[in-house]
Amino acid sequence: MTDFNPRNAQPVVLETRNLSKVFGGLTAVNAFDAQVHKGEICSLIGPNGAGKTTVFNTVTGIYNPEKGHVIFNGNDITGHKPHHIVSTGIARTFQNIRLFPTMTCLENIMAGQHCRISSGLWSALFKSARQKHEERETRAVAESRIKQIRLWDYRHELAKNMAYGSQRMLEIARALATNPSLLVLDEPSSGLNPKETEDLMEFLTGLIRKEDITILLIEHDMNVVMGISDWVIVMDEGKKIAEGHPEQIYHNPRVIEAYLGSNDR
Repeated sequence: MTDFNPRNAQPVVLETRNLSKVFGGLTAVNAFDAQVHKGEICSLIGPNGAGKTTVFNTVTGIYNPEKGHVIFNGNDITGHKPHHIVSTGIARTFQNIRLFPTMTCLENIMAGQHCRISSGLWSALFKSARQKHEERETRAVAESRIKQIRLWDYRHELAKNMAYGSQRMLEIARALATNPSLLVLDEPSSGLNPKETEDLMEFLTGLIRKEDITILLIEHDMNVVMGISDWVIVMDEGKKIAEGHPEQIYHNPRVIEAYLGSNDR
């Protein structure tokens, strides 16, 4: 008799089936199977070059896989364009911050909502009632999100003038402005100082408690992984080598070997 895993009681939000991606002669992701369940923080970890970001880029439509499928909320989104994937409810950040540096903080968050705007060119040119309503709604969402990350006093400041940690949070706020059901974060704690990292952890766990959202992240800071994750998936050389609860992963010999190596390798 197998042990009951309460995680399985929650529906699967994201699933990859036999996902494979090849660059030239290099197989970056090899038959990768994974599931992310509703309402959890799931961390994807592994050594540099393990294939983690390639998985993210394939899930979010930047790359098309050679084989396999990406299933989101029961729908096959394999090969869909990034803007379509955002509109289905997946939003992401990048390892290298991708803000609009000469736009204000508030404008950056507003820009993230383009996928939710249906007014066309003529509505914008002639300032139709529909266009004005959408503009008010877009601003209201952006104002709510910038308050959430505690940058309201800097809403009119150019993004390029903000401190690095604030830029990280601003990018997360822009992703959240699309109203995603799955938030995909690529090394969100990278470059943060200990206090900023602690604040980030508190923010992400608060999101799970307060909003109908699921989080999938790549993270190298094991204190973050062990501190906030409900489930951890480990990659090495393009393959999944382990998954489980944080404490299981922490003591897994194969994971330790992947990170530290062994005398036999």
